[in-house]
Amino acid sequence: MFRGFYTAGSGMIAQQRRTELLSNNMANANTPGFKTDQSSIRSFPEMFLSNLEAAKVPVQNSFQMKGLDPIGALSTGTYMQETMPLFTQGQLRETELTTDIALVDGVLPVNPETGNRGAVFYTLEGSDGERAYTKNGNFALNPEGYLTTPSGNYVLDADGQRIQLPNDDFQVTEDGIIKYGEQVAAALGISYAVNPETLVKRDNGLFYALEELPDANDAQGVSYSFKQGFVEQSNVDTSRTMTDMMTAYRAFEANQKVLQAYDRSMEKAVSEIGRVNG
Repeated sequence: MFRGFYTAGSGMIAQQRRTELLSNNMANANTPGFKTDQSSIRSFPEMFLSNLEAAKVPVQNSFQMKGLDPIGALSTGTYMQETMPLFTQGQLRETELTTDIALVDGVLPVNPETGNRGAVFYTLEGSDGERAYTKNGNFALNPEGYLTTPSGNYVLDADGQRIQLPNDDFQVTEDGIIKYGEQVAAALGISYAVNPETLVKRDNGLFYALEELPDANDAQGVSYSFKQGFVEQSNVDTSRTMTDMMTAYRAFEANQKVLQAYDRSMEKAVSEIGRVNG
């Protein structure tokens, strides 16, 4: 009986967490560069049940030994094992702002170990001084003239230095060179992740790596380009996300009904069976 409580309860917790994840995806459907999160739900190891019974051995003293009569396997519940961003390219939206620069994926090699493509990111200076990475090219110039993200992180150039510009009247070439007329001001720094699933996702669309990512220009077979006056939208599929939210809600509701049924059975056992035995 109590195993049923734990199984239904773990299912409710897993579906609640999945609903929260999907709600966050929907809330960021219009956030530039946002990468939708995916979840994987796994079951706990199954428990093999057997009926313990006494078996008589045909000897003179009628010796008895305990035997096992197999019943079958019993699920012990589910849990959300992990969440993982989906790094596919989002649609490009034109803004006509010179500080909006979309990073467009080109040829990205497939990792033979995982079967997934690598990913390119803008290189940033995080608030704690560490390297941070993002796909959000919705930049701006702060009062000191530095190119920053909406959350205030500094955009770094190809040499790992902050990019300081006199004004926003600049041009960005397809290969990431910032120019004022014919004068080169800086080159945007781009990093490449062979296995982006290992990156740690934090607030404001930022990703962090355990080790600093290499320069994308040093990676063999990697290509990308830039489009000034555009931003990459999120890759959230709103229709599918709404459908998944309804599915998660129904699964939560089904587990809830099972839990309520177990609760009524326990209440009946305490109030009625206990009174008869008394």
